Amino acid sequence: MTLPLILQASVEEALANGTPVVALESTIITHGMPYPQNVEMARAVEDTIRAGGAVPATIAIMNGAIHIGLDDEDLEILGQTPDAMKLSRADLAVGITSGRVGATTVAATMICAQLAGIDVFATGGIGGVHRGAETSFDISADLPELGQTAVTVVAAGAKAILDLPKTFEVLETMGVPVIAYGQDELPAFWSRQSGLKAPLRMDTAAQIANAHVMRGLLGLPGGQLVANPIPEEHEIAQTEIGPAIEAALRDAEDQGIAAKEVTPFLLDRIFTLTEGRSLRSNIELVLNNARLAAEIAGEIARLR
Repeated sequence: MTLPLILQASVEEALANGTPVVALESTIITHGMPYPQNVEMARAVEDTIRAGGAVPATIAIMNGAIHIGLDDEDLEILGQTPDAMKLSRADLAVGITSGRVGATTVAATMICAQLAGIDVFATGGIGGVHRGAETSFDISADLPELGQTAVTVVAAGAKAILDLPKTFEVLETMGVPVIAYGQDELPAFWSRQSGLKAPLRMDTAAQIANAHVMRGLLGLPGGQLVANPIPEEHEIAQTEIGPAIEAALRDAEDQGIAAKEVTPFLLDRIFTLTEGRSLRSNIELVLNNARLAAEIAGEIARLR
């Protein structure tokens, strides 16, 4: 048995030539947005990365292999597969050997990106400690992955549906650098402010790239989390989004939603409660993260 890793031609060429590459997850396509907005968003994100001078590499599991980079046909298949597996560290191997279509979470995308030799990954928001975790023990595998897999992840913070203070406490325990980009406070996905002071602040992509390379030289395991605030014109302030989040959480509890179904359910309910505004903001923050990730990847390529 050999590693079933298939690199799209443009990604393979870029990696061979030292051209910057940015990895992208696929659960945001299968579980984060409805069709056709999911595929339109995926193409817009890839175009944004190209405009930033890097090569996009959307990662997914298809036909028993890890695909690093997808063509238009693959994106359409992924966007229209309602029963796509949502794969993390625990079930990535099973997803590959099952032959089914599988979408990679933050954790699985980091694993696959590192296998391919990609340093930077752009997403919307990471998973974390769910509210009520003191009784449910529902904590995303994204957090320990950040502590052991050397990929810099650009996100708009952790998803605001989570227990943000506990999420960042766990990241601190895991030794993960949490870097707020351009501000002193951590963003909260749809909102620029969370009320939580950032442990680290950096104002340029070059600073972030230098820290990424230095971690490798020091032999430190794990990656970096870059918390990139959503552009001001697209944010939903906490005072506005907070009530929708609380209502969605109550609905999830009433309906007994648990495990991997929690996040997709909450995002869908918040979409309804905000009359679609949350989705529009989600798309804009992903595009914003893609722009910064392309810049960081370019700086890392120059350093090397």
